[in-house]
Amino acid sequence: MAEDTSSPMDRFCGSTFWNATQTWWTNDPDFTPCFEQTALVWTPCAFYWVFVIFDFYYLKASLDRNIPWNKLNVTKALVNLGLLVITALDLIMALIKKGGDSELPLYDLDVWGPIIKFATFLLVFIFIPLNRKYGVQTTGCQFIFWFLLTVLSIPRCRTEVRLESERQKILDSQQPSEQDFSWEEYQFVSFFIFFTFTSIMLILNCFADGLPRQTKYQRGENEIPELSASFLSRITYQWFDKMALKGYRNPLEEKDLWDLRPQDSCSEVMPIFAHHWNQNVRKNYKNKARVEPKAQFSNGNVTFENPHGEKNGRKKGMASIMPPIYKSFGGVFLFGALMKLFTDTLTFAQPQVLSLIISFVEAKEAEPEWKGIMYSVLLFVLAAAQTFILGQYFHRMFIVGLRIRTALINAIYRKALRISNSTKKESTVGEIVNLMAVDAQRFMELTTYLNMIWSAPLQIGLALYFLWQQLGPSVLAGLAVMIILIPVNGVIASRIKTYQIRQMKYKDERVKLMNEVLSGIKVLKLYAWEPSFEKQVLDIRDKEIATLRSTAYLNAGTSFLWSCAPFLVSLVTFATYVLIDENNVLDATKTFVSLSLFNILRFPLTMLPMLITNLVQTQVSVNRINKFLNSEELDPNSVLHDSSKPHPMSIENGEFSWGDEITLRNINIEVKKSSLVALVGTVGSGKSSVVQAFLGEMEKLAGVVNTVGKLAYVPQQAWIQNATVRDNILFGQTYDRKRYNKVIDACALRADIDILSAGDLTEIGEKGINLSGGQKQRISLARAVYSDADLYLLDDPLSAVDAHVGKHIFEEVIGPKGILARKSRVLVTHGVTFLPQVDSIYVLKMGEISESGTFDQLVKNKGAFADFIIQHLQEGNEEEEELNQIKRQISSTGDVPELLGTVEKAIKLARTESLSDSISVTSADSLMGGGGSLRRRAKRQDSHDSVASAASLKKKQEVEGKLIETEKSQTGGVEFAVYKHYIKSVGIFLSVATLVLNFVFQAFQIGSNLWLTKWANDEKVANDTGLRDMYLGVYGAFGFGQVLSKYLSGLALAIGGLHCSMNVFNKLLNTGLKWPMELFDTTPLGRILSRYSKDVDTVDSVLPAITVQLLNTCFGVLATIVVISLSTPIFLAVIVPIAFLYYFAQRFYVATSRQLMRLESVSRSPIYSHFSETVTGASTIRAYNVGDRFIEESDAKVDKNQVCKYPSVIANRWLAIRLEMVGNLIILFASLFAVLGGQTNPGLVGLSVSYALQVTQTLNWLVRMSSDIETNIVSVERIKEYGETKQEAPWELEQDKNKPKNWPQEGRVEFQNFQVRYREGLDLVLRGVSFNIQGGEKVGIVGRTGAGKSSLTLALFRIIEAAGGRISIDGVDIASMGLHMLRSRLTIIPQDPVLFSGSLRINLDPFEIKTDDEIWKALELSHLKSFVKSLAAGLNHEISEGGENLSVGQRQLVCLARALLRKTKVLVLDEATAAVDLETDDLIQKTIRTEFKECTVLTIAHRLNTILDSDKVIVLDKGQITEFASPTELLDNPKSAFYSMAKDANLV
Repeated sequence: MAEDTSSPMDRFCGSTFWNATQTWWTNDPDFTPCFEQTALVWTPCAFYWVFVIFDFYYLKASLDRNIPWNKLNVTKALVNLGLLVITALDLIMALIKKGGDSELPLYDLDVWGPIIKFATFLLVFIFIPLNRKYGVQTTGCQFIFWFLLTVLSIPRCRTEVRLESERQKILDSQQPSEQDFSWEEYQFVSFFIFFTFTSIMLILNCFADGLPRQTKYQRGENEIPELSASFLSRITYQWFDKMALKGYRNPLEEKDLWDLRPQDSCSEVMPIFAHHWNQNVRKNYKNKARVEPKAQFSNGNVTFENPHGEKNGRKKGMASIMPPIYKSFGGVFLFGALMKLFTDTLTFAQPQVLSLIISFVEAKEAEPEWKGIMYSVLLFVLAAAQTFILGQYFHRMFIVGLRIRTALINAIYRKALRISNSTKKESTVGEIVNLMAVDAQRFMELTTYLNMIWSAPLQIGLALYFLWQQLGPSVLAGLAVMIILIPVNGVIASRIKTYQIRQMKYKDERVKLMNEVLSGIKVLKLYAWEPSFEKQVLDIRDKEIATLRSTAYLNAGTSFLWSCAPFLVSLVTFATYVLIDENNVLDATKTFVSLSLFNILRFPLTMLPMLITNLVQTQVSVNRINKFLNSEELDPNSVLHDSSKPHPMSIENGEFSWGDEITLRNINIEVKKSSLVALVGTVGSGKSSVVQAFLGEMEKLAGVVNTVGKLAYVPQQAWIQNATVRDNILFGQTYDRKRYNKVIDACALRADIDILSAGDLTEIGEKGINLSGGQKQRISLARAVYSDADLYLLDDPLSAVDAHVGKHIFEEVIGPKGILARKSRVLVTHGVTFLPQVDSIYVLKMGEISESGTFDQLVKNKGAFADFIIQHLQEGNEEEEELNQIKRQISSTGDVPELLGTVEKAIKLARTESLSDSISVTSADSLMGGGGSLRRRAKRQDSHDSVASAASLKKKQEVEGKLIETEKSQTGGVEFAVYKHYIKSVGIFLSVATLVLNFVFQAFQIGSNLWLTKWANDEKVANDTGLRDMYLGVYGAFGFGQVLSKYLSGLALAIGGLHCSMNVFNKLLNTGLKWPMELFDTTPLGRILSRYSKDVDTVDSVLPAITVQLLNTCFGVLATIVVISLSTPIFLAVIVPIAFLYYFAQRFYVATSRQLMRLESVSRSPIYSHFSETVTGASTIRAYNVGDRFIEESDAKVDKNQVCKYPSVIANRWLAIRLEMVGNLIILFASLFAVLGGQTNPGLVGLSVSYALQVTQTLNWLVRMSSDIETNIVSVERIKEYGETKQEAPWELEQDKNKPKNWPQEGRVEFQNFQVRYREGLDLVLRGVSFNIQGGEKVGIVGRTGAGKSSLTLALFRIIEAAGGRISIDGVDIASMGLHMLRSRLTIIPQDPVLFSGSLRINLDPFEIKTDDEIWKALELSHLKSFVKSLAAGLNHEISEGGENLSVGQRQLVCLARALLRKTKVLVLDEATAAVDLETDDLIQKTIRTEFKECTVLTIAHRLNTILDSDKVIVLDKGQITEFASPTELLDNPKSAFYSMAKDANLV
């Protein structure tokens, strides 16, 4: 071979490397052997060496180990070995056969070729045992390597076969040839063995390896198939098929879902995030010496540091969540960015191929056909590659988004457990929950687009570069238009942003108000205050709608600008191009390549402004989250645990505040081991604050607080979880039956549990909604007792229970002989009765300890304590027995005559009145045993009851215990009715207008493009400027039509969306407030709230946006089909099967995806409910030190939500891959038909292919949008469902107007055989009650818990409607009038004092109809005047959410003031005395006696003095009246139940 080998590659091979005539300019293309053996083999090898780094990364990141040897990996290893052997053999044979003595020269290729292959195969071989050891089941790099190697070896197959047949001819020609073919023969055989082996390897790599033996996490039955899916299955998402099929056949349920991938679970995500967060926090401190971070809470190994620093730690500023997010999740994100880069480059290859196709059609005769086919296939391959890479890219991004959300939700949760009180004041529970619900979610939505920040400018740059090549400098004119549009958009975007912040603010306000309205709905109904609050909500809503309106117009503006931008740009560019120079002529190539480049430009340009607004919103969210995570925490060091101190609990010289002024000063308290210490004092003297100081909840300004041992805490207002009674008591501890029963009996819960439908397995609603105050308090106490701690802080646990139960609990639990006798206890109490049995007493006054000591010492001191007792005794609320005890105690201390005198008086008073709630059982019961001490009676009573109920309990299964109905997630398709409802809400005219205008817009667009083809194909234009200007003018006119129609359609939609928002919300609010009470009891608050926040938000902002996009894409797809069919009619034949494929993918997807979305939203609510529950009960959680358990529960809930979320993300990818392949087929056929179908008009070909190139994206969006509409229209469905629920009776009726203004004038109340039940299907609570009360009578109602006392009042207000019989007031049947008429003419002082945030004035008089003087008068009578006068803002004093900034007693007095302002003829007092100290109680009683003299007063009684001076007493038992007469009459009759109760109380 003596040819002149010019290029180095030719020399390397010893033959030609590249021969254009042989490869390109021919009808039978082929490569040279040298090219086949170098370029085509080394490309895959190079690829593998570059990307092998990923294989190493996957080894490192794998959570599993040790895949057993199996058929697959053994076969892989053997085949790989075979390849190594054959390559080694190639090298040896070359060295033997060539070079040296042989006449065949030895070229570099013969040596280096096998060496390169050998090295690569060796590398692949090494990974087989490595992957096995590290549990990697499949690897992408190897699959792609074998795929490339196999495909690129195909040309050589053809060459080798041809050469072989030529050799055969030579040998067959019988001429004795001198040639020795042995080397060629060897190469032929070795190549085919090599080729077979690579093909086998490719096939083997299509499967994944076996399951690993060791896994970090348990792999369950329900493991996600992705973990063990092969690479091929992963990129095509074939592993998801099972789920799609299942979802298509019948709606998916929770049990069908797969487990979470361990990498995405909290236990993997949190430690990483926490690690980076802590680093970031430490960096923020200037004093680098900080060794010990301030706040830590560990859950397994997750410890968060507190960025708020010590009081004096100088800090540089806020610790932000951004750096930890980059560091924790940046890796995956960068990998995604790399993929994005790939797809961006592929995108720009398409217009280049398009220009080749157009020029091919132009020169149809000259070119061989194979080139056209090759171009079409190339276009398809580019598109397909883009599809697969994009699929992986989005998948990766979604995973990052999910992980960020997990990290944030958990960080927020962990923080909420430790925020200080001043932080808690700044934000309401609702706002904190919003951080989780809205702000963390934002991140998830952003991650997918975040890469556009660099990708969009890159795409724009590349597009401009290629455009410059086509059109030269005229591109700059087009660019100028785009650039001008950007600031215009920027301005609009910043306006939108200000409106959005405003709207967020209003939304927060509205949700917060709704939250309060729904929490206090019972009170609103009793007072008939709904209209006032409805108006308040609507006022906020109006402001919100105003901002929404502005946003909608602006949005219509932007969408209009952006859809017309591409047209304007092309118009300006083409105009400039043809007008600059006479010689510039538009031809098909220039026109359509430019158009498709402009189309590519459209996407990044549309995305940029969207991305910017999204970024801005996320920035707002970041700031909100940062502010929260950086807010002040409770100082864990404010309470020391120093066991060397003599006493287990002590405060020395303590000064404490609640964040503003000092609340407690000079506090010195010691609690000796196993002693009982009482804190007494008037309302607001700081008793509860002392308890909080022991818990470390208050800010410590000075002094030392010390506690040693495990704490238990009973708050003043019990915090009850939404769980069963038993779970509330166990509170995470194991169930020990003996101890549990002992606790229940001691806390007097036995009888209550027997009443509940499923015993102690009855579920308690949110905030303990289906329990009475006393029951909640006792459960809270039982929880403390069961926890078996060392130190007990009891904040007035006896206030909400009746006197006898209180006594029982004191003796059995708290007192010196109780269960807790060996523990150290601090008891806040209002009662005097138990004080003699206490080890020491601290008296608080105005936040200071005025005196302390034992009972005897304090009595002798004659100080504040003696006054306290005297004042207390004068109220005469005690039982005679107790008074005798006190008397003995006082007289034993000696010289205190005035006290003894008071006691004597009190005893006389107590003789005349005594009655108690807990003992009012039926008379038969009392007859069973005569006297006997109270305690024995109570016990006997209990045992009698429990035997009876044990039998009945067996019958009632636990089923009954479910109170909260599980949220229905609708299954199956969304009914057409919902769409109809939505369209109606939008308005028929607007809906139709939008459709028509969109249609017109598309018509103009196609017209303008067809006009362009006509122009491009017109030969005459080159010489005739007049003709050219005509073309340009018409083109411009088409454009103007587009602009106009687009703008109008945008406007129509915006107005329609607003219309809908208003209608939907008003209806929801209106019907929501008219729900009967039972619905509120059975539906958790969070669920109702999510209708008012999440769903309304969807209707406000999500649906309109989706609708716009849906219409655009829908018409876009139609346009594409029309255009392609115009240019190549045969395409219509392919449309049918393609449409079929498309339809199937879409149906499968929508069915599965919709159900997954529903499951996801159902699993989302518990995260938030649990969170708001935690925030409310944070102090209890901290006191019991069970933060970790709650964090675990929250993690589990988040994981469960991810379990539903992840498949829906995958479903999106699954669909995208399938749809885009359908789109790619459209591209393939459009271009193939154009090339083969003999279409000679290059303009039309260009048009149809450039439209086809766009269709992939559009198809994808179309399904996405249509399913988005389906998933989001669910919000409309839910709101509609809530709007159609059962309503209570009408508020106002026509005939009410004829009633006199001051009805009822007399206040006669009459019950006639009245029956009532709480809900359908439950037993009657009142079974035929009849009695008659004259106007102005005072009636006491008594009876055991559950006897139906409260039901009586609820029925009077028609909160529960009659099941039989009737109630009439002044002779008018109350069922015949509007609810507001009825409720506004009765007055009630309810059991729980509910206040709403807003001014004090609004709380007293929400309709603002009373004058200031009237209000001050009422305040004076309710003893609040001096307090309100002392406030800076007076009547306008802002009350915080739930009235938190007033003490419970003050709240109760506010309720009294409300009653005084209303002052109607009938007053109902519902156990109003329970939560108040005796002083306040006395004030209330006095006021009611004087102010309501003329009125009919119904009192649900607790203590004797409240009803013995009443005119009548009603004794209720089990829903029936057993006695109804005056107290004296009943006491005269020894057989009456009332008498026996009195006798039990030693009265007669």
